[in-house]
Order: sequence, then C-alpha cells, then structure tokens
Amino acid sequence: MTPTAIFLLQFAMSLFVFALIASWYVVPWLSSLSAPAALSVLLLPHAFRYIGMSFMVPNLNSGGLPETFATSASYGDLLAALLAISALFALRWRSVVALPLIWIFNVVGLIDLVNALRQAEAIDYFGPTWFIPTFLVPVLLVTHVMIFARLMSRESTRAAPA
Repeated sequence: MTPTAIFLLQFAMSLFVFALIASWYVVPWLSSLSAPAALSVLLLPHAFRYIGMSFMVPNLNSGGLPETFATSASYGDLLAALLAISALFALRWRSVVALPLIWIFNVVGLIDLVNALRQAEAIDYFGPTWFIPTFLVPVLLVTHVMIFARLMSRESTRAAPA
C-alpha cells in the first residue's frame, strides 16, 4: 500500500469510529445537557488545536513538508484554538456574543480543516505529525458537525444568553 492509501484508510477508519462513538454515546449524553453546556463540551477538543503548530517544527516532519501547508495548517489551527477558547469563555460568562462567536469559530475551523485536507501532497512528509490528521482531525470534523447540529436546533437559539 502507498502512504497515501494508508493515510486515507486510517483517516476514514478514524472518522467512522469517532462518528459511531458520537452517535452511540456522546449525542445521547449531550441531549440531556443544556445547549450552553453541550456546546462547551463540543468546543473543548478544539481548544487543543494549537497542537497543529507542530507542522512548522522541522524535526517533527520528514523534511520537505510544503511550507504553504505547514503555515496555513499551523496558523489556521492556532486561530481555531483561540476562537474556541474565546467561545468557551463567552459561554461560561453567558455573554451575548457567545452564539455568534461559536458560529464564527465553527465556520473558520471547518474551513481550516477542509483546506488542510485538500493538500494531499503533504501526506508523504508528515513524519510523527501523521497522527494529527489521521486521529485528531476526524475528532474535530465530527465535533464540528455536532456543533452545527446543535447551533441549528431550536433549543440553542432559545438558550442564547440574554
């Protein structure tokens, strides 16, 4: 198997398994929580997206990682992490900007992931950072979908901080 085929298989399997975990365990549990509490739980994994800055560390990739990929993925992840943390604080403080901030985070964060995933030429150069897109990115994609679902539900719009 080529590295690209292995990457795609690992990515698809992780996405499938995390979608199962979400639908069987996480969604039923989150449905028992208030919208702000559920959104906070879903934002938490994204607060760690600063880990994507690892793509800019030369010793953590195999050399030859395209600079455009490393730069856009790193700074995109850092921005998403900062937006997620800001949204967490806004939810915690019941700020009126909480829901708009979550929408901004979710759109920006998803665009960042899609942009990174479309750059397949980087696959052969991930080195140890291989586990970011094959393990962490599927978690982030699943939680992005769950955040969008929660934001579009009637309960979320009713639960907006006053």
